[in-house]
Amino acid sequence: MRKNMTSSMTDGKQGLGSAGQEPHAPTRAQATSDPPIDVFVPWMRKWGLRQDGAPIATQANWLLPVKIDNIAAMLKVTGDEHEIRGAGVLEWWQGHGAARIFFRSTNALVMERAQGERSLMHMALHGSDDQASQIACQTVAQLHANTLRASDRPELIPLHLWFDDLTEAAGNNPILRRCCSQAQRLLAEPQDIVVLHGDIHHDNILDFDARGWLAIDPKGLIGERGFDYANLIVNPDLPTAEDPIRFTRQVQVVSQAADLNHRRLLCWILAFAGLSAVWFTQDANDAQAQQNLNVARLAIQALSLNLD
Repeated sequence: MRKNMTSSMTDGKQGLGSAGQEPHAPTRAQATSDPPIDVFVPWMRKWGLRQDGAPIATQANWLLPVKIDNIAAMLKVTGDEHEIRGAGVLEWWQGHGAARIFFRSTNALVMERAQGERSLMHMALHGSDDQASQIACQTVAQLHANTLRASDRPELIPLHLWFDDLTEAAGNNPILRRCCSQAQRLLAEPQDIVVLHGDIHHDNILDFDARGWLAIDPKGLIGERGFDYANLIVNPDLPTAEDPIRFTRQVQVVSQAADLNHRRLLCWILAFAGLSAVWFTQDANDAQAQQNLNVARLAIQALSLNLD
């Protein structure tokens, strides 16, 4: 959300980062100006790719639809630390619940491209919110199941490091203090430790047609599995996130679909809503920060907590 793309776009040999590095908030895939085609040319030559669409730029990545022979794929070039680390996780998942990687270097990768026409965001906003949440939960469960394969696990960031931003920002804000308190309790006694996606939301699980619903853009975290489900409720890109009726219903749907304790899921929602609000405040995006705080208020009410 607040770390921009760096200029390091070469085929470097540096490692994928250390678990001790200071984390930064992940960026969302918000469109920016189109990238120059020259960014992609070295990788297209290296891997024998053919352009199959217009280039796309987000705050964190440069993307180009390509083909490998007749296979639809996406070339991603990035300098964002989360995307670089996440690419290692995506490759390690080997297509189980996630997009397959065809080629990968430190700053670039080629992955299979979603060709289906369905959208979880569209479903959530057009009468199929329950189904969208259930599909997302099924996909997340597939990702977490990969944790049982511990061999060659990539470098990961401990989840508690992300919450340092919330701890530092809580100050005298009564809502953020509640969020921080819940986060500290959860992180002190974690349950069901898995390799996390780290940025599960409705636009990071795509329709891959015959391959089904698959995740993209992991961030490379390790921590309690409940964290990955919280953003289905908090999702700042979802216009209905602040709706109390939707909130109550989807907490119930997600807790059942993910086999999560209802109260513990609410605690993760409260913790992550606060962290997300802090990140948006750091980005000077007060409107989305306020949306997150409103979701936090709904979680506080559901948990029967009282503000100071």
